[in-house]
Amino acid sequence: MITERGNGFYAWDGKNYNSDIVRACIRPKAKALGKMGVKHLRAGIDKDGKPKVQINPEAYMAFLLSDPNPYMTGQKLVEKMATQLALNNNAFALIVRDANGFPIELYPINCVNCEAVYSDSGNLSLKFLMPNGKTFQFLYDDIIHIKNDYNSNEIFGDSAATCLSPLMDIVTTTDQGIVKAIKNSSVVKWLLKFNSSMRSEDIKTKSKEFADSFLDVSTGTGVAAVDAKADAQQVDNKDYVPNSSQMEKTTQRIYSFFNVNDKIVQSKYTEDEWNAYYEAQIEPDAIAFQEEFTRKLFTRRERGFGNRIVFEATSLTTASMSTKLGLVQFVDRGIMSPNEVRTVCNLPPRDGGDDFILRKDTGVVKGGEN
Repeated sequence: MITERGNGFYAWDGKNYNSDIVRACIRPKAKALGKMGVKHLRAGIDKDGKPKVQINPEAYMAFLLSDPNPYMTGQKLVEKMATQLALNNNAFALIVRDANGFPIELYPINCVNCEAVYSDSGNLSLKFLMPNGKTFQFLYDDIIHIKNDYNSNEIFGDSAATCLSPLMDIVTTTDQGIVKAIKNSSVVKWLLKFNSSMRSEDIKTKSKEFADSFLDVSTGTGVAAVDAKADAQQVDNKDYVPNSSQMEKTTQRIYSFFNVNDKIVQSKYTEDEWNAYYEAQIEPDAIAFQEEFTRKLFTRRERGFGNRIVFEATSLTTASMSTKLGLVQFVDRGIMSPNEVRTVCNLPPRDGGDDFILRKDTGVVKGGEN
């Protein structure tokens, strides 16, 4: 017996993604999250009782993270989910499991709306309405669900539509005004006023002669002259152009909604500016992704044995050459391996570069002594 409680999320119509401003705001974060290295880590204890961390210890999980389904790579899966998250404050992916319950495929779900459905026993499922009109219902345990602006709804993040819709109306109206102003300014530039009555055919002929003689940039001299039969007056269309200051303010409000600025959108940021954007916008979503991936791809027992999914930001490093050279201090102190530093410097790994190095004049502190 299935009962519905009317608790639902409705995706926006998606038309805002057609706006160059909205797409420019979303692209930096989606690309950044897609660049992050997604790995399976297993933390445990070796036979000597020392902490041990294994990277991608299970082949099936490594393949799932890099090749989630036949249609996309892991990078594109994360990018697609990040884009949906920015547009709707909700992003979904279906986990397909084999007969033994192990995840074997991940598919992003691009739905029109989604409803939370509870059984009499309290089990939660999500019912999706797809753009083609079909509906699908899956257990919530088989759905990776990332959400932002998590406030009024117990399951879903609050929609961004109520905030963005008024701003997009302003942008659309302004863009239409610019197009109309350009068309008007290009249609009528000069007004010829004839001092005597003329036939319509003669008016068209005289107007064409004036345009051919004085408005052709390839042959014109820059000087216009008419006889006493007509007066020529230039039409000023500058008043038809919308207020550029108002346009800039609206654009900045949209930038503020997505927590970006001109430098982030146009890739003109400095090292510190990128770090500020990363900590404010990318890192929180990366944490949400890795915690939800871990929670849904591993059982509680598997998580108890130290299994987790991590989103590494090594490939996102925006550092000056002096900062990169300073990382050599991390190598001889065992904080980073040589290959990790080479990755930051956009160099390929080398044999033996995954081994950590420790300077001989340092060691483990025991009982207050080296």
